[in-house]
Amino acid sequence: MTAVYRGLGLAAAALACAGCGRDTTVPGPPAAVDAAPVRVAATRPLMGVAWTITVYARDPESGEQAVAAGFAEAERLERILSDYNPESELSQLSAAAPTREPIRVSDDLWAVLDRADEIRGLTDGAFDITVGPLTTLWRQSRRSGYLPRQDKLVAARSAVDGAAVLLDREARTASLTRPGMRLDPGGIGMGYAADRVLTVLAGHGIASAMVDASGDVAVSAAPPGADGWRIEVAPMPGDRAGQVVVLENAAITTSGDARQFVEIEGRRWSHIVDPRTGLGVAGPAAVTVIAPDCTTADAVATAASVLGHERGPAMIAKFPGVSARFVWRDGEAVSDSVTPGWPDR
Repeated sequence: MTAVYRGLGLAAAALACAGCGRDTTVPGPPAAVDAAPVRVAATRPLMGVAWTITVYARDPESGEQAVAAGFAEAERLERILSDYNPESELSQLSAAAPTREPIRVSDDLWAVLDRADEIRGLTDGAFDITVGPLTTLWRQSRRSGYLPRQDKLVAARSAVDGAAVLLDREARTASLTRPGMRLDPGGIGMGYAADRVLTVLAGHGIASAMVDASGDVAVSAAPPGADGWRIEVAPMPGDRAGQVVVLENAAITTSGDARQFVEIEGRRWSHIVDPRTGLGVAGPAAVTVIAPDCTTADAVATAASVLGHERGPAMIAKFPGVSARFVWRDGEAVSDSVTPGWPDR
């Protein structure tokens, strides 16, 4: 079982695996017994958090090779998508803003920018990959304990506009049209990397795997002898604990302020920034999203946190195969609601 909460490194615990032998009543030599799949798991720091990859393989050696290949893929994507590394492809694109001419980008950066643009439209801007100037300013507020100065907030907001990322889908080029723009892949890059790692594992013959990118969790087929991967949704303080969902070929992530928050001027604020205000989302609240892929789960959970439990469900309904559970606190009371499709087990 693994517990899921974005921003908190969590390792996956073992799931029971049933062997698959053959019985016979015919006298003679013992019948051949199929080897039970072997569970192989490892944890490594990547993208500033703990990643755990768990696979079921035909033998330890092939499992270890697959896990190593999965980590190598995540490391490769970190070199492309990091907004902390000034040498990454994404950082170089941000540094060129406003671009004098369209810039051709790699397949991976294109996939992230293209999906981010789609999700921005479906969430009415609640998810916006250009939020970088505001997240930088909000990090300063979280460290200092003071809200951003109005002049700095206005300046940062002037550089945030998802519509200012122009994508040419035929040429696979991107243009950033506003000065001071900075792309922040924090709400989508980790999910995309988890999806890519699952693909790499499948290429190594792994049918059953879980990638836990510190709370952004992607799984393929169920472990041997199980009906799915058992994942505990980490509660916010005061929420009922121990809710478990069973998933296969899906992804899940939780977004909110249960682990990362700051109290300023008597209010509790999340680390997640509302692109429209430039401030953190007011809490306490959390939302867990289940989606067919981790790229979608990651970005939609961010948008759902911004929209909250009143406006979030209508947004969730725009995404096929996506469901969510919202949890929020009014005074001392903790309430929750789920959207259609949320598993009842």
